[in-house]
Amino acid sequence: MLKLKIPPLLYMFMMAVVMWLLDQYLPIYNLIASPWNMLGLVFITLAIVADGVSLLQFFHINTSINPLHPDRVNSLVVTGLYRWSRNPMYLGFLLVLFGWATVLASVSPFIVLPLFMIILTVQQIIPEEIILEQKFGQEYRDYKSAVRRWI
Repeated sequence: MLKLKIPPLLYMFMMAVVMWLLDQYLPIYNLIASPWNMLGLVFITLAIVADGVSLLQFFHINTSINPLHPDRVNSLVVTGLYRWSRNPMYLGFLLVLFGWATVLASVSPFIVLPLFMIILTVQQIIPEEIILEQKFGQEYRDYKSAVRRWI
C-alpha cells in the first residue's frame, strides 16, 4: 500500500529516531565504550561519501534520481559502486544507521538494522525492480543476475 510512497531517506530518519528511542528507554547492554563509539562517525562519513558518489553517477548520465518514480529513469546505472550493489545509496543509508547505532553504543539500536533492510526491500527496492525490469527487460535481468541487491 505504501510502496514507492515514502522517500527512502525518510525511512532512514524514522529508523534513526526509533534507534535513539530504544537506546534511551530500552538500552540493552552498553556494547561500545566511549570514546570508541565515536568510530560510528567514520561509518556515517563513509556512507555519505558513497551516497554522494552514487548520486553523481545519476547526474553524469542525466537520468532521474527520484526514488518515488523509478519509471522516469531513462538509463541504467551499472558502473562505479553499482558494479557491487544494485542499491549502493540504500546500502549507504544502512551504513549511516550502523554508524548511528555505533555512536549510541547499546545493543538495542542494532536490532533496527534488519528491520530497516526488510522495510526498504519490501516498500522500495522490490517495486523499483519490477518497474526497471518492465522498462529495460533483458538488460536489467542480466544486471540483476550479476549484481546482488545489497552487497
